[in-house]
Amino acid sequence: MNIKIIGGIADIKDTAEFIKTLSGVARRHNVTVQALDADKIAGVEHLRFAVEKAMRSMSLGRNISKDLGMEILLYASGRRQINKALQLGISPGKSNVAIAIVGDGAERATREMRGLVQDAPVLNYNESKKDVILKTFDITDAEIEAVGEDKIPKLVLERVALLDVLK
Repeated sequence: MNIKIIGGIADIKDTAEFIKTLSGVARRHNVTVQALDADKIAGVEHLRFAVEKAMRSMSLGRNISKDLGMEILLYASGRRQINKALQLGISPGKSNVAIAIVGDGAERATREMRGLVQDAPVLNYNESKKDVILKTFDITDAEIEAVGEDKIPKLVLERVALLDVLK
């Protein structure tokens, strides 16, 4: 199964309409599409790892959600509770978005998504994401002191991996 991850800026006038548009792309190309707030993503590796963990949990029947998109969101957030995972969801306005596209039609769907999202380097972890990521993933000062600020993306990956233990 193909996995494509794109990031960029989207002008989201209405969140429900934007999600409806993404769902249409997903249906047309027989893929799963999950959009997230890119400001809360600690790099491509974070989202790719979450997608892979979600796919694995679905294939093993250990999933929390019946929907692969929601399972991706749960893993990306490192949370079991859907309402807490939704904090990683998209918001109205000009937003940095990360979109995971999963399925055999991912390449075609990605091309169509390029019309909805203006390409921009929003996926990589950087200093401007630090505070929101620390808060989103409950990363403590003690953890940062132990491993160093440069390891914040690795601490996020740890949260994603720990979701399997928390199930």
